[in-house]
Amino acid sequence: MGNSIGKSLVLTSFGDSHGPYIGAVLDGFPSGIEIDLELIKLDLNRRRPGQSAISTLRNEEDNFQIISGIFEGKSTGTPITILIENKDHKSSDYESLKNLYRPGHADFVYDKKYGFRDHRGGGRSSARVTAAWVAAGAIAKTLLQKWYQCEVHSVVSSVYNLEVDNVFQLDWHEAENNLVRCPNPEIAQKMIDCIHQAQIDGDSLGGKIATKVTNCPIGFGEPLFDKLNADLAKSIFSINAVKGLEFGSGFESSKMLGSEYNDDAVSIENKEGGITGGLSNGKQLEFTTAFKPVSSIAKTQKINTKEGQIIDHSIEGRHDPCVLPRAVPIVEAMTALCLADHALLNLKFGKL
Repeated sequence: MGNSIGKSLVLTSFGDSHGPYIGAVLDGFPSGIEIDLELIKLDLNRRRPGQSAISTLRNEEDNFQIISGIFEGKSTGTPITILIENKDHKSSDYESLKNLYRPGHADFVYDKKYGFRDHRGGGRSSARVTAAWVAAGAIAKTLLQKWYQCEVHSVVSSVYNLEVDNVFQLDWHEAENNLVRCPNPEIAQKMIDCIHQAQIDGDSLGGKIATKVTNCPIGFGEPLFDKLNADLAKSIFSINAVKGLEFGSGFESSKMLGSEYNDDAVSIENKEGGITGGLSNGKQLEFTTAFKPVSSIAKTQKINTKEGQIIDHSIEGRHDPCVLPRAVPIVEAMTALCLADHALLNLKFGKL
């Protein structure tokens, strides 16, 4: 099972949705970096369940412990191990799903591949495990800031059919002032209302998250199979519910002429999203991630049983009607971890 990602900076994830702990080991992080514990706490609070009326009612404080790799506030160069205790898991909510395969979930394919699965909250396939990724990502953010003044930020740019125009031109500081983390306050309120209605209807919504990286140095990425956009894609697609990713103009570029698409010598546009030939080009990195609607919904659906029957079933438990607001720090974390990995890869070639 693929539990690790990265080359020079390796993140190894462990734990299950309803186990005693979830956690991560960050191996390869350089020594002597002062670790911002408050940033870790802040990002975990942005991701944690139970933070608002439009998120799951599972209420985890997500207090973390770092049990190795940091001494007197600085990294030692040894593996950094992060533990987060699971406290508010209710396994009884999932007992009725023991022999059922929920639509959109990994239940069926896990059973077929491994012959056994933890049905409680999805076990290993649950997005619960991403909390530790967020903590590790906050540590990666510290490295990027210290070495390059490089910053990673994400916002919600669409929910369902509500979309922010020209999102990369807006002031993103507004995003943390509303429940949905959208930089346009007017559209944010419409998104919140839409999510509330889906919640009432027992349904769920998908949407998009926009990400920008400022002060990314030129030359992150390695041709041919370790292109920066390819590694970012692997990192982002590792996040639950991600179904699409586009850099810069993305799919719209397929409708353009070469003369329209090329960012020539005098162009101030960024149609390539800050990556040329798989290498960062010094412009702001810009990409958008598409998330499907949350699979667990209260509406009655046709569900397969382990015995091969099809029954009507409504999924109980505590689930997000829309994952987008809580996914913002997850996207940031996986982006930061990938960029920090490439920063360390560049050291092998004598470039900081």
